[in-house]
Amino acid sequence: MRVSQTSLKVGELATGQDLTIPIFSLKAEYGSAPNVYIQANVHGAEVQGNAVIYQLMQLLESYTLRGDITLVPLANPLGINQKSGEFTLGRFDPITGVNWNREYLDHKLDIEAWYSENQSLSNNEIIHAFRDNLLESCQRRLSSEWGVTTGHQQAVLLQSMAHKADIVLDLHTGPKSCKHLYCPEYDAKAAAFFSIPYTLMIPNDFGGAMDESVFCPWWQLIEFMGTKGRKIDIPVSAFTLELGSQENINLDDALIDAKGILAYLSHRGVITEKVEPAMMARHACYLRDYKKYHSPLGGMVEYQAEVGKPLKAGEPLANILRLDLYGSDKVLTPLKLEQDCVPILHFASASVYQGTELYKVMTNLFEI
Repeated sequence: MRVSQTSLKVGELATGQDLTIPIFSLKAEYGSAPNVYIQANVHGAEVQGNAVIYQLMQLLESYTLRGDITLVPLANPLGINQKSGEFTLGRFDPITGVNWNREYLDHKLDIEAWYSENQSLSNNEIIHAFRDNLLESCQRRLSSEWGVTTGHQQAVLLQSMAHKADIVLDLHTGPKSCKHLYCPEYDAKAAAFFSIPYTLMIPNDFGGAMDESVFCPWWQLIEFMGTKGRKIDIPVSAFTLELGSQENINLDDALIDAKGILAYLSHRGVITEKVEPAMMARHACYLRDYKKYHSPLGGMVEYQAEVGKPLKAGEPLANILRLDLYGSDKVLTPLKLEQDCVPILHFASASVYQGTELYKVMTNLFEI
């Protein structure tokens, strides 16, 4: 298997230097299996996805490819280099303040009008024509006479590569987080292949993220076609993989996740060889049951609930320490929840304002 490397210019600095990202391309040896696009490090501190891509490239040397694979580590050079002391701040575009993972294009297509013009095409022709339409929409946005922001240009360039693929994986991490997967509800069975214990089943709502920018327009099209009595499967799959905590690289753990990705690619026929998914318990909830807990007061936090571990109603979640209230019964405030849940991630810092998003928890879980 031959790996080729190119680069893509995604912007320019004020001093004129180009912002570029490396792109690794692996070409199929034979066959016509789905094409794959995998990116990592859209948020500057979320570096573990690079380790997963490295391990995946190492593993793929021993496998036979039947579909092309495009790998884009270090997908956000500006965010990755946005440092303050020993911390990476690259979650938000420093120019606009927008979350880097909310910069992707919402095509806002008139699905009814588009289908009316193309309904005479065969199913395969529909798929090709609609993909071309998405790519043309990206190009129109990039070519706007009014220009686009630095972050939006980078995002839409990445999105254009993703639209050319049939399988899209966006690799992220949380602040202090356990592994979890964002999976569209129509593709729920796919969650059983990745080496990830918790899955969020997400609806057909565009919130600005890469996976949504890929699958939402297709989901909308296929649902509309269904109302006209024409039923076909949604031809793309897109997922966000949250691979633990930010500011951390662990190659052993990356190998586990790379093997999980291989199990899914094997299931989809992208590689010839059979790779079985890891034997593990997997649970999910719907996105509507993924709850945010906001700190009721400011102070210093002792995080007590461990991410990825079930928490019974009434068990300790956290303590808020307020030394300014020393000598009163408010110096230490215990926090708890009144329903069973699984904490998935918590805020990275031990000092918080009142209203800080302290924990995200899954409720109403079910086994998958």
